Amino acid sequence: MIEARHIYKSFGDKEVLRDISTVFEDGKTNLIIGQSGAGKTVLMRTLVGLLTPTKGEVLYDGRNFYGMSKRERIMMRREMGMIFQGAALFDSLTVLENVRFPLDMFSNMTYRERNTRAMECLERVNLKGAENKYPGEISGGMQKRVAIARAVVMNPKYLFCDEPNSGLDPKTSLVIDDLLSSITKEYNTTTIINTHDMNSVMGIGENIIFIADGRKEWQGNKDTVISSHNKKLNDLVFASDLFKKVKEVELEGERKE
Repeated sequence: MIEARHIYKSFGDKEVLRDISTVFEDGKTNLIIGQSGAGKTVLMRTLVGLLTPTKGEVLYDGRNFYGMSKRERIMMRREMGMIFQGAALFDSLTVLENVRFPLDMFSNMTYRERNTRAMECLERVNLKGAENKYPGEISGGMQKRVAIARAVVMNPKYLFCDEPNSGLDPKTSLVIDDLLSSITKEYNTTTIINTHDMNSVMGIGENIIFIADGRKEWQGNKDTVISSHNKKLNDLVFASDLFKKVKEVELEGERKE
Protein backbone atom coordinates (compact mmCIF):
# COMPACT_ATOMS: atom_id res chain seq x y z
CA MET A 1 0.00 0.00 0.00
CA ILE A 2 1.17 3.51 -0.81
CA GLU A 3 -0.35 6.49 0.95
CA ALA A 4 -0.03 10.10 -0.18
CA ARG A 5 -0.67 12.61 2.60
CA HIS A 6 -1.39 16.27 1.85
CA ILE A 7 0.94 16.46 -1.14
CA TYR A 8 1.74 19.91 -2.50
CA LYS A 9 4.18 20.58 -5.34
CA SER A 10 5.17 23.97 -6.73
CA PHE A 11 7.57 25.06 -9.47
CA GLY A 12 8.47 28.64 -8.62
CA ASP A 13 5.19 30.52 -8.19
CA LYS A 14 3.16 27.84 -9.99
CA GLU A 15 1.40 25.37 -7.70
CA VAL A 16 0.91 22.12 -9.62
CA LEU A 17 -0.36 19.79 -6.86
CA ARG A 18 -2.66 21.03 -4.11
CA ASP A 19 -3.29 19.00 -0.96
CA ILE A 20 -3.60 15.54 -2.54
CA SER A 21 -4.31 12.73 -0.09
CA THR A 22 -5.14 9.23 -1.27
CA VAL A 23 -4.35 5.54 -0.80
CA PHE A 24 -3.14 3.20 -3.55
CA GLU A 25 -4.15 -0.34 -2.61
CA ASP A 26 -2.32 -3.69 -2.74
CA GLY A 27 -3.44 -6.22 -5.33
CA LYS A 28 -5.38 -3.63 -7.32
CA THR A 29 -4.78 -1.63 -10.49
CA ASN A 30 -4.76 1.96 -9.23
CA LEU A 31 -5.28 4.46 -12.06
CA ILE A 32 -4.39 8.16 -12.08
CA ILE A 33 -6.40 10.01 -14.73
CA GLY A 34 -6.92 13.63 -15.73
CA GLN A 35 -6.63 16.12 -18.56
CA SER A 36 -3.19 16.97 -19.94
CA GLY A 37 -1.56 19.43 -17.55
CA ALA A 38 -3.74 18.39 -14.60
CA GLY A 39 -0.76 17.14 -12.56
CA LYS A 40 -0.88 13.36 -13.16
CA THR A 41 2.75 12.99 -14.19
CA VAL A 42 3.97 15.30 -11.42
CA LEU A 43 2.06 13.19 -8.88
CA MET A 44 3.55 9.96 -10.26
CA ARG A 45 7.08 11.41 -10.19
CA THR A 46 6.53 12.63 -6.64
CA LEU A 47 5.40 9.18 -5.55
CA VAL A 48 8.54 7.49 -6.93
CA GLY A 49 10.92 10.16 -5.64
CA LEU A 50 11.89 11.77 -8.94
CA LEU A 51 10.39 15.01 -7.64
CA THR A 52 10.39 16.15 -4.01
CA PRO A 53 7.05 17.49 -2.75
CA THR A 54 6.92 21.06 -1.49
CA LYS A 55 4.89 19.71 1.42
CA GLY A 56 3.44 16.35 2.38
CA GLU A 57 4.41 12.71 2.88
CA VAL A 58 4.53 9.53 0.80
CA LEU A 59 4.32 6.33 2.84
CA TYR A 60 5.24 2.90 1.51
CA ASP A 61 3.50 0.45 3.85
CA GLY A 62 3.93 3.00 6.64
CA ARG A 63 7.52 3.95 5.73
CA ASN A 64 7.91 7.67 5.03
CA PHE A 65 9.92 7.85 1.80
CA TYR A 66 10.92 11.47 2.28
CA GLY A 67 11.96 10.81 5.87
CA MET A 68 14.53 8.24 4.74
CA SER A 69 18.26 8.69 4.31
CA LYS A 70 19.72 8.63 0.81
CA ARG A 71 20.90 5.04 1.29
CA GLU A 72 17.49 3.95 2.58
CA ARG A 73 15.83 5.48 -0.49
CA ILE A 74 18.22 3.62 -2.80
CA MET A 75 17.33 0.35 -1.06
CA MET A 76 13.66 1.27 -1.21
CA ARG A 77 13.83 1.75 -4.97
CA ARG A 78 14.82 -1.90 -5.34
CA GLU A 79 11.27 -2.70 -4.25
CA MET A 80 9.91 -0.69 -7.20
CA GLY A 81 9.35 -1.68 -10.80
CA MET A 82 8.83 0.96 -13.50
CA ILE A 83 7.36 0.86 -16.99
CA PHE A 84 8.11 3.98 -19.00
CA GLN A 85 5.96 5.53 -21.70
CA GLY A 86 8.22 4.53 -24.59
CA ALA A 87 9.26 1.11 -23.17
CA ALA A 88 12.82 2.53 -22.80
CA LEU A 89 14.63 -0.64 -23.88
CA PHE A 90 18.33 -0.77 -24.71
CA ASP A 91 18.58 -1.13 -28.49
CA SER A 92 22.00 -2.79 -28.31
CA LEU A 93 20.83 -5.53 -25.91
CA THR A 94 18.73 -8.56 -26.78
CA VAL A 95 15.27 -9.00 -25.28
CA LEU A 96 16.68 -11.42 -22.70
CA GLU A 97 19.54 -9.06 -21.80
CA ASN A 98 17.08 -6.18 -21.39
CA VAL A 99 14.94 -8.18 -18.96
CA ARG A 100 18.00 -9.47 -17.11
CA PHE A 101 19.54 -5.99 -16.78
CA PRO A 102 18.17 -5.14 -13.28
CA LEU A 103 19.38 -8.51 -12.00
CA ASP A 104 22.83 -7.92 -13.52
CA MET A 105 22.98 -4.56 -11.75
CA PHE A 106 21.43 -5.26 -8.35
CA SER A 107 21.17 -8.98 -7.54
CA ASN A 108 23.63 -11.47 -6.06
CA MET A 109 22.35 -14.30 -8.27
CA THR A 110 24.66 -16.40 -10.40
CA TYR A 111 24.60 -15.88 -14.17
CA ARG A 112 22.54 -19.04 -14.64
CA GLU A 113 20.04 -17.96 -11.96
CA ARG A 114 19.68 -14.52 -13.56
CA ASN A 115 19.05 -16.06 -16.98
CA THR A 116 16.50 -18.48 -15.54
CA ARG A 117 14.61 -15.72 -13.75
CA ALA A 118 14.62 -13.49 -16.86
CA MET A 119 13.26 -16.34 -18.98
CA GLU A 120 10.52 -17.00 -16.40
CA CYS A 121 9.40 -13.38 -16.75
CA LEU A 122 9.48 -13.54 -20.55
CA GLU A 123 7.34 -16.66 -20.45
CA ARG A 124 4.95 -14.87 -18.07
CA VAL A 125 4.35 -12.15 -20.71
CA ASN A 126 4.10 -14.76 -23.52
CA LEU A 127 7.40 -13.90 -25.20
CA LYS A 128 9.17 -17.24 -25.09
CA GLY A 129 11.07 -17.56 -28.36
CA ALA A 130 11.79 -13.84 -28.67
CA GLU A 131 14.64 -13.77 -26.15
CA ASN A 132 17.43 -13.50 -28.75
CA LYS A 133 15.79 -10.76 -30.81
CA TYR A 134 16.67 -7.07 -30.50
CA PRO A 135 14.06 -4.38 -29.67
CA GLY A 136 14.16 -3.08 -33.25
CA GLU A 137 13.10 -6.52 -34.51
CA ILE A 138 9.86 -6.75 -32.52
CA SER A 139 6.57 -4.82 -32.53
CA GLY A 140 5.64 -1.97 -30.20
CA GLY A 141 3.27 -4.22 -28.27
CA MET A 142 5.99 -6.82 -27.79
CA GLN A 143 8.38 -4.09 -26.63
CA LYS A 144 5.86 -3.08 -23.95
CA ARG A 145 5.64 -6.70 -22.81
CA VAL A 146 9.44 -6.83 -22.58
CA ALA A 147 9.27 -3.67 -20.45
CA ILE A 148 6.71 -5.34 -18.16
CA ALA A 149 8.91 -8.43 -17.83
CA ARG A 150 11.90 -6.24 -16.94
CA ALA A 151 9.81 -4.28 -14.42
CA VAL A 152 8.75 -7.42 -12.51
CA VAL A 153 12.03 -9.38 -12.75
CA MET A 154 13.10 -8.21 -9.26
CA ASN A 155 9.72 -9.17 -7.72
CA PRO A 156 8.77 -5.57 -6.88
CA LYS A 157 6.18 -4.74 -4.22
CA TYR A 158 5.30 -1.55 -6.10
CA LEU A 159 4.81 -1.21 -9.86
CA PHE A 160 4.61 2.18 -11.60
CA CYS A 161 3.39 2.45 -15.19
CA ASP A 162 3.54 5.71 -17.15
CA GLU A 163 1.10 5.61 -20.09
CA PRO A 164 1.71 1.89 -20.78
CA ASN A 165 -0.70 1.91 -23.76
CA SER A 166 0.76 4.97 -25.44
CA GLY A 167 1.17 4.41 -29.18
CA LEU A 168 -0.55 1.01 -29.17
CA ASP A 169 -3.63 -0.07 -31.11
CA PRO A 170 -6.81 -0.86 -29.08
CA LYS A 171 -6.42 -4.65 -29.30
CA THR A 172 -2.81 -4.58 -28.12
CA SER A 173 -3.77 -2.13 -25.36
CA LEU A 174 -6.28 -4.67 -24.03
CA VAL A 175 -3.52 -7.31 -23.95
CA ILE A 176 -1.28 -4.96 -21.92
CA ASP A 177 -4.15 -4.08 -19.55
CA ASP A 178 -4.98 -7.75 -18.96
CA LEU A 179 -1.33 -8.52 -18.35
CA LEU A 180 -0.88 -5.71 -15.82
CA SER A 181 -4.09 -6.68 -14.05
CA SER A 182 -3.22 -10.38 -13.79
CA ILE A 183 0.37 -9.71 -12.63
CA THR A 184 -0.95 -7.28 -10.00
CA LYS A 185 -3.24 -9.95 -8.56
CA GLU A 186 -0.72 -12.78 -8.90
CA TYR A 187 1.97 -10.95 -6.92
CA ASN A 188 -0.35 -8.73 -4.79
CA THR A 189 1.53 -5.72 -6.14
CA THR A 190 0.59 -2.10 -5.53
CA THR A 191 0.26 -1.08 -9.17
CA ILE A 192 -0.15 2.59 -10.13
CA ILE A 193 -0.95 3.42 -13.75
CA ASN A 194 -0.89 6.94 -15.17
CA THR A 195 -3.16 6.82 -18.24
CA HIS A 196 -5.17 8.72 -20.86
CA ASP A 197 -6.75 5.47 -22.09
CA MET A 198 -10.44 5.47 -21.18
CA ASN A 199 -10.71 1.81 -22.21
CA SER A 200 -8.30 1.09 -19.34
CA VAL A 201 -10.49 3.12 -16.99
CA MET A 202 -13.56 1.07 -17.88
CA GLY A 203 -11.68 -2.23 -18.06
CA ILE A 204 -9.19 -2.40 -15.16
CA GLY A 205 -9.98 0.68 -13.06
CA GLU A 206 -10.28 -0.92 -9.62
CA ASN A 207 -9.21 2.26 -7.82
CA ILE A 208 -9.33 5.47 -9.87
CA ILE A 209 -7.98 8.84 -8.78
CA PHE A 210 -9.12 11.74 -10.97
CA ILE A 211 -6.88 14.82 -10.83
CA ALA A 212 -8.19 18.21 -12.00
CA ASP A 213 -6.34 21.51 -11.65
CA GLY A 214 -3.81 19.87 -9.31
CA ARG A 215 -6.43 18.59 -6.86
CA LYS A 216 -8.00 15.19 -6.26
CA GLU A 217 -11.38 15.88 -7.80
CA TRP A 218 -12.89 12.39 -7.48
CA GLN A 219 -12.01 8.84 -6.43
CA GLY A 220 -13.88 5.64 -7.22
CA ASN A 221 -13.72 2.62 -9.53
CA LYS A 222 -14.85 1.46 -12.97
CA ASP A 223 -18.35 0.72 -11.64
CA THR A 224 -18.94 4.00 -9.82
CA VAL A 225 -17.45 6.10 -12.65
CA ILE A 226 -20.48 5.25 -14.79
CA SER A 227 -22.94 6.72 -12.30
CA SER A 228 -20.83 9.71 -11.25
CA HIS A 229 -22.38 13.17 -11.59
CA ASN A 230 -19.00 14.96 -11.43
CA LYS A 231 -19.04 17.18 -14.54
CA LYS A 232 -15.25 17.41 -14.92
CA LEU A 233 -14.93 13.63 -14.67
CA ASN A 234 -17.75 13.03 -17.15
CA ASP A 235 -16.27 15.51 -19.63
CA LEU A 236 -13.02 13.51 -19.56
CA VAL A 237 -14.21 9.90 -19.44
CA PHE A 238 -17.29 10.26 -21.66
CA ALA A 239 -15.85 12.60 -24.27
CA SER A 240 -16.32 10.09 -27.12
CA ASP A 241 -19.73 9.33 -28.64
CA LEU A 242 -19.39 5.65 -27.73
CA PHE A 243 -18.77 6.28 -24.04
CA LYS A 244 -21.54 8.92 -24.00
CA LYS A 245 -23.99 6.27 -25.18
CA VAL A 246 -22.72 3.84 -22.52
CA LYS A 247 -23.34 6.53 -19.89
CA GLU A 248 -26.83 7.28 -21.24
CA VAL A 249 -27.82 3.60 -21.21
CA GLU A 250 -26.57 3.20 -17.63
CA LEU A 251 -28.43 6.29 -16.40
CA GLU A 252 -31.59 5.21 -18.21
CA GLY A 253 -31.37 1.87 -16.40
CA GLU A 254 -31.03 3.68 -13.07
CA ARG A 255 -34.16 5.75 -13.74
CA LYS A 256 -36.19 2.64 -14.57
CA GLU A 257 -35.10 1.00 -11.31
